[in-house]
Amino acid sequence: MDKKVTVYSTPTCPYCIRAKQFLKENGVSFDDVDISLSPERVDEMVQKSGQMSVPVLDIEGEIVVGFDIGKIKAALKL
Repeated sequence: MDKKVTVYSTPTCPYCIRAKQFLKENGVSFDDVDISLSPERVDEMVQKSGQMSVPVLDIEGEIVVGFDIGKIKAALKL
């Protein structure tokens, strides 16, 4: 079953790049929200995470802030 995954990121953030790379390597499809191009989505990200930092991953409503492999794997049940 594919989980709905959204990644809030910026193109210059190394942890964002690694998080997206990790998802791709594990065959997880995701929506990539570049908050530098979509400033209106920043509020959405902050409401979900309480954070201004990226990456923020929304995995079926479970919020993971930063590139935390353990939490990402747990949320995806990998």
